[in-house]
Amino acid sequence: MDIRQLRYFIAIVEQGSFSRAAQILHIAQPALSLHVRNIEADLGTQLLFRSPQGVVPTEAGEILLRNARIILDQLVVAEEEIRGHRNDPSGVVRLGLPGTVSEILSVPLITEARRRYPKIQLRIAEAMSGFVLEWMRDARIDLAVIYRKVSDAGLATVELLEEELVFFAPRRGLGEEIALPPSGKPLRLADVAGLPMILPGEDHGLRSLLDQHARAARVEMNVSIEVDSYSNIKELVAAGFGCSVLPLNAVSREVQAGSLRSWSITDPPIRRSVHLASSVERPMTNAVAAIRDLVRELLHELSENGRWAGATAVRESRSDSKGVV
Repeated sequence: MDIRQLRYFIAIVEQGSFSRAAQILHIAQPALSLHVRNIEADLGTQLLFRSPQGVVPTEAGEILLRNARIILDQLVVAEEEIRGHRNDPSGVVRLGLPGTVSEILSVPLITEARRRYPKIQLRIAEAMSGFVLEWMRDARIDLAVIYRKVSDAGLATVELLEEELVFFAPRRGLGEEIALPPSGKPLRLADVAGLPMILPGEDHGLRSLLDQHARAARVEMNVSIEVDSYSNIKELVAAGFGCSVLPLNAVSREVQAGSLRSWSITDPPIRRSVHLASSVERPMTNAVAAIRDLVRELLHELSENGRWAGATAVRESRSDSKGVV
């Protein structure tokens, strides 16, 4: 017995006639009669009785009629609820962000999510990109913004942005013994690799990217201090302990304030990719899909209006993986 057969049965009882029901349902009368016989065979009892006044339900037929109406009414309710949920999503969405992304994205994302989707509870957790990825792998979050592609079979990622990395040093220089390039001059990585560098540790994603470019340029980075925190790196550089390479957006305020000076690296240009990750092993709720699309929209907007300094939107949203890379 299926939904279609229940509709047929209700129509026969309401019309009191197989022929009139067949006309309304646009089905041949013999086929309609066959459906009723199949229902009766499944239930093991007679459901309809042909009287001089027309077709009427038996006692068992009355029971089926009452429940069939409840079932079809509930189906309509479910359909309306599902459609309404799609248009007005609700539920909890857990988003993982690196701290540097959260500084730019969290406030506009929360503000816009509250405006568009008041029934969604958005929970944002911050950590380094590597930890955010681990949360994603452990299913502790629904969406993640990370700084690299992944090869996990259970994750799908899409590249949204590229951001520029720049060389920077203290405004007053590093002393008379260490000469810095003229301000505004584009640099090669080889020009600065020998200077005392303050960089994240070797397990940090940004450090891995810099080491990769250094190997490609056949130079060795002169790392004098290792510390993962961007704020600590900037403070140490401003104090004259060395220089560094970080995303332009991470140092733009200090450069504008005059405590640091920055240079573009053009040979080779060093850019870091920003990716949005989601699970392909769990069904995506309408709420998660809504926040996913909003994150993509806002990240592109932040790069276009200059609030994310040095970022360029990847126009065609290149897909890194569809579960498998």
